[in-house]
Parts: sequence; structure tokens; C-alpha cells
Amino acid sequence: MTTRTIGRSGIAVSPLCFGGNVFGWTVDEATSFRILDAFVDAGFNFVDTADVYSRWVPGHQGGESETILGKWFARSGKRDRLVLASKVGYEMGPEKKGLSKAYILQAVEASLARLQTDHIDLYQSHVDDLSTPFEETLEAYRQLIQQGKVRAIGASNISAERLEQALSTNIASYQCVQPLYNLYDRCDYERALEDVCVRHGLGVIPYFALASGFLTGKYRMEADLAKYPRGGRVKKYLNERGLGILAALDQVAQKKNAKPGQVAIAWMLARPGITAPIASATTMDQLHELLAATTLKLDATEIKSLNDASA
Repeated sequence: MTTRTIGRSGIAVSPLCFGGNVFGWTVDEATSFRILDAFVDAGFNFVDTADVYSRWVPGHQGGESETILGKWFARSGKRDRLVLASKVGYEMGPEKKGLSKAYILQAVEASLARLQTDHIDLYQSHVDDLSTPFEETLEAYRQLIQQGKVRAIGASNISAERLEQALSTNIASYQCVQPLYNLYDRCDYERALEDVCVRHGLGVIPYFALASGFLTGKYRMEADLAKYPRGGRVKKYLNERGLGILAALDQVAQKKNAKPGQVAIAWMLARPGITAPIASATTMDQLHELLAATTLKLDATEIKSLNDASA
């Protein structure tokens, strides 16, 4: 397998990042363990989580995903085979949010305890914090890197202008960006953020690489929305453009003897600058489909047909 590097950090990762938001939400602990074992045993090494996963579920407090990963590390002994990414910034409770130095130093200790590890390979600002100067945030990260608790840092949900400002400091440098980006959601990343990432040599690990499952083709009418836990997030894609994208995916998938979701992942991997799309699976069959997508190669004509359909 050809690995890719997170920016200039020297950290080598597989070309697919498993999205850990499903752990403790749509995937129970036992299934999470099986998926993680299969993912790593297949030669993949990159998993992304966050402290806030899955606080949105009734009865959850946040930290459920990190806790399951920590239990898996303790049980499997495979921590050293995984590049672990987590995030900080979204609200975890009263006065527990943002990117102040004090809060980051507090939050990382809570994450490390849940994860049952002494370091996080990639620690990311989950959401931009306009109330905290970049210098303060990056000083916290610099301290954590010096202490060996964090290897590299990144930013998610940040504008191109704000990213440029952060990169202009000389305290600690973001090595990657985690933007919303997929075959449907192209505009925000391609319009400005992509140029900043390429110029600065940043890694790019897009989230919602399958548009919350829409690009797998399992949602084609409103009646499909109620069949899955993420259905409510997909309604916005059920329009003329979205269905046109699915038609283009179907056409390429039929030609390649592949699934639409695999083609969507292959399209993203073919774009210069993309390090590893983030995607999730809730069953072993879905996992195997995701892993196979990383070896699917699209030709220029196929890429153009997908570009045209999603323009």
C-alpha cells in the first residue's frame, strides 16, 4: 500500500482514514473492536475521532468514541500500529469548549485518559475559535508537542483567510486541514482553501467523504431517509444536482464493476493534495468496500464525467 504523509510532519498514513464518530453511536463496542481489528490487520493505520463524539446522542456526554478506542488499545495491544487523530474545541459541557490554552491543556488530559494512551499523533482544532488569539492556541499545542503528548497538529472547519493567519505565526504549525469535502460539497474547499493547503504543503483529510452516506447511493428518495440514523443529514442532497451526481457515479461504477461509494472515494484520492478521505463503516461488508476503494483507479474521462456532474 502506498502511504501518504501528513503535511511536513513525517507521519505516514494509509490513503483512507476511518471516521471514529460511529464508535458508540451507530456501532456498539463489540462491533467497533471487530472493525478496528480488521482495518489494522488489512494494513491501514489512520483513525480519526474527537472528544465530542457522540455527545449529540440522547443520554451521551461526549467521549464515547475515544473511550471505545481506548478499550480497544488496551485489549488489542495495537496502539503502535495506529496513527491516532483526535480533536478539541466543540462544547463538552459548561465552560468546556473553545481553543484557549487553559482549556486545551485540560481537554487533552481527558482525551488521553479516555484513549488510554500517552500521546495523540494528530491533535486538531475541531472548530475555529474567534475569541482566542491564534498565538494562545498554538502556544498550547507547542507545549504539548514539547511534552510528547502530541506529535502534530491540524485544523478543521477553518476558512482560508484564518488558516493563513494561523500559519503566519512562528509558534507551532498546523500540518493538515480537515475540511468538509466530497463530490457534492466541493465549493468551499476548492474555491480558496485548496490553494492555501497546496502552497503550504499541508495534508488534507476531508470529512464526510461520502456525504453522510449519500454518495453510496442508498438514499435516492425521501422514503429512504428514515431507514438510517444519518438520514436527516442527507435530505439536503436529494435534489436535481445530487441525483445527477448519483447517476454519474452509477455509470462509472458499472463500468468499473464497483460500488458508487467506492468511485466517490477514488475520485477524491485522484485529486492532487488529498491525503486521506475520512469515511466510516458500520458493518464488515461496508469496511471491505471502503478498503477496496483505495485501489480503484479512474481514468481522465471518468474523472471528467464526475467533475461535470458535480460542477
